[in-house]
Amino acid sequence: MRIDVLSLFPDMFSGPMHDSIVGKAIENGHLTMPVTNFRDYSTNKHGNVDDYPFGGGAGMLLQPQPIFDAVKATEEQAAAEGLPKGRVILMDPAGVTFNQHVAEEFAHEEHLTFLCGHYEGYDERIRSLVTDEVSLGDFVLTGGELASMVMIDATVRLLPGVLGNEESAPGDSFSSGLLEYPQYTRPADFRGMKVPDVLISGNHGKIDEWRQKEALRRTYTRRPDLIDHSKLTKEQKHLLADVRIEEEERQAAEQESRK
Repeated sequence: MRIDVLSLFPDMFSGPMHDSIVGKAIENGHLTMPVTNFRDYSTNKHGNVDDYPFGGGAGMLLQPQPIFDAVKATEEQAAAEGLPKGRVILMDPAGVTFNQHVAEEFAHEEHLTFLCGHYEGYDERIRSLVTDEVSLGDFVLTGGELASMVMIDATVRLLPGVLGNEESAPGDSFSSGLLEYPQYTRPADFRGMKVPDVLISGNHGKIDEWRQKEALRRTYTRRPDLIDHSKLTKEQKHLLADVRIEEEERQAAEQESRK
């Protein structure tokens, strides 16, 4: 995959995007990630990329010319590598909220371009270049760089061959529609806190059932909005019914103990 990033602050990407999983993906040839300073494409003699909005108002807007020319240049570079134009993703608080499903969609692409804005906003005509407008959440950052790094990290780890264990990504929280079940490692008894017996039983059928049930429990107690009953298997529906009963009994016992 090729990911182009257009930013006024390319040095922000030099650390986070060259360490850990993303760094290894670049090193192993699964990913190329050029970061372009679109100020380099300004035709203004001072290298300006922003200007005051027509009609007045607070702040400055990014001008269309530097971004249009930078996008064109990255598309030409990608084409020279035999890659398609791909999706052009605008970091925008008004966009759809980024989630695991969006990351999975992006991971199926050969070429992505992330536009990281700054200042008060964009000249509206820049949106004509864009295929996706995406937001990290309902809050405001000083620029799109940090948001794009999060999205790139979530996307790249889904690429084939990037994670050492190919079963890791499908088992992640949100990939299955449920939060991930609790996990443990050695020692089996740490300061009196013991690993559930089923996990050291060697009975893989029971272990799988326990994991499904605990994933349902964690989702039911923490993010019940994620549970789509139409997508649950018959077994999962039975396990969820057990979880509900157990949680109701636990809450009732806690209330009784407070009296």
